[in-house]
Amino acid sequence: MATGNMTLEKKIKADVTMNANVGKRAYVTFLAGNKDYWMGVVGLAKGLRKVKSAYPLVVACLPDVPEEHRQILVAQGCIIREIVPVVPPENKTGYSMAYFVLNYSKLPYLTTYLYIMQFVEYEKVMYLDGDIQVFGNIDHLFDTPSGYLYAVKDCFCEISWCNTTQYKIGYCQQSPEKVTWPVETLGSPPPAYFNAGMLLFEPNLVVYEDLLRVVQITTPTYFAEQDFLNIYFRDTYKPIPSTYNLVLAMLWRHPEHVDLNQIRVVHYCANGSKPWKYDETEEHMEREDIKMLVKKWWEIYEDPSLDYKNFMETESKLNPITTAVLATKESDDGDVLTSLAPSAA
Repeated sequence: MATGNMTLEKKIKADVTMNANVGKRAYVTFLAGNKDYWMGVVGLAKGLRKVKSAYPLVVACLPDVPEEHRQILVAQGCIIREIVPVVPPENKTGYSMAYFVLNYSKLPYLTTYLYIMQFVEYEKVMYLDGDIQVFGNIDHLFDTPSGYLYAVKDCFCEISWCNTTQYKIGYCQQSPEKVTWPVETLGSPPPAYFNAGMLLFEPNLVVYEDLLRVVQITTPTYFAEQDFLNIYFRDTYKPIPSTYNLVLAMLWRHPEHVDLNQIRVVHYCANGSKPWKYDETEEHMEREDIKMLVKKWWEIYEDPSLDYKNFMETESKLNPITTAVLATKESDDGDVLTSLAPSAA
């Protein structure tokens, strides 16, 4: 995933770093603060178990996550990885929402995005926001060709994009046929732009160092870390279907592109849509399809058979050899929390 600006020597070093752990894969999410976002992570861990994912869920935690929440995640089979904040540039004005200032610390969300790029014990990782739920197995995405960043195209139709040219002229890459990009007046159409809530890539120390260098000389833009990632990975980004990251606004902005029976990943990012604090009074939240998706999230979250301990006990009866291997697996770095949580599966 080296950028076009990297030297051949760095590219070779990057490839060596990536290939050292071929076959090791993980899902990764992010947690910060002492609020209720841990519930989203628990829901995600149980969702991955329900679809029989073969790979662990790693939670990148900032220092302000309470020990109580960490222990809940460990009990749910998660692997805890400590990360520290990356301070964003001084000019924080113009961000779409205040939380993007915090999210500038993830790489995906800049601290997380940067630190995940250092998780070189894994050949590939798939980052998923904590307000995502997995309703179908997506392990096969790990088998996509290496060397690229895979993600779903974003939608430019929401009011949060009101300051962009795309929004002002009514252009959206989800349905480019509806409003043609005016090449005569604005030049070539903008490059494909992804939503950073779901990303598949290969951790790489050389790329990490380059990201750290570039972010320090990059002027913050409206969508902070998401803009930065889109610029940095522009030449290596490969779009995948919205089936793998259904942003809820697609339901009312581009319904012709949505078949809920085919959706594997739902991103509860619309105002009021997070299941653990669902607010029916918010715009669009009264829709029956939204209520159905919130209900499906709760069914997974409240299912005791999907709790890590209960799930492992059940699996041990069905497949004792596989479960014994999972239960005795130790982490590479000897982390106590990691060894307590061998796999999300």
